[in-house]
Amino acid sequence: MGIYFLFVLPPFLLGLYAQWKVKSSFAAMAEVPARMSGAEAARRMLDQGGLQSVGIEHVGGHLSDHYDPRAKVLRLSDEVYRGRSMAALGVACHEAGHAFQDAKNYAPLVVRNLAVPAANFGSGIGATLLFLGAIMSFAPLMWIGVILFSAVVFFQVVNLPVEFNASSRAREHLVEYGLISAQEERYVAKVLNAAALTYVAATLQSIMTLAYYLLILTGGRRSD
Repeated sequence: MGIYFLFVLPPFLLGLYAQWKVKSSFAAMAEVPARMSGAEAARRMLDQGGLQSVGIEHVGGHLSDHYDPRAKVLRLSDEVYRGRSMAALGVACHEAGHAFQDAKNYAPLVVRNLAVPAANFGSGIGATLLFLGAIMSFAPLMWIGVILFSAVVFFQVVNLPVEFNASSRAREHLVEYGLISAQEERYVAKVLNAAALTYVAATLQSIMTLAYYLLILTGGRRSD
């Protein structure tokens, strides 16, 4: 079990730190007032970018914000939709950044969207098949599990440039369209940079988990 923790524990701890960093950064920047709500800022960013057809909806949950490429809709949580803070503007316009990517057929986003079904399937069944294969000492089943789990790793790797680019677009357009001043951009950056750390942690965790599975399969070290 020691080798397992060596592979999995560091990225897991980084993930916990990233989650704390996001919550603390959002809470701090939620205290910095903005001239408009997150929904208003996202609407202006979309309209000025020629994306008047993209809708904005209010949804429940805490930081449940996302862009739905099938419905062409931004879905914003209450504290982002109604919040008049730098935190709300940063999150809302990050999601608007995904709408810009979608409109321009941004290649990493296209690939990520195509990878979603395989990643969802692989995340659930991959580890299960690997576990069953190990119990039955049936290597082919274990390899199938690893291959399926590889779809999760692929998704996470492709997701990094998608999320970083959306944040970059948000920071650029917020200033370019006059939604915030150049001096206020640093407040938005604190929230978006903290969020970026969660994507890095998730990617590292999936890569290290896959590496551990491969180590078992190639006989580098027994799982026990």
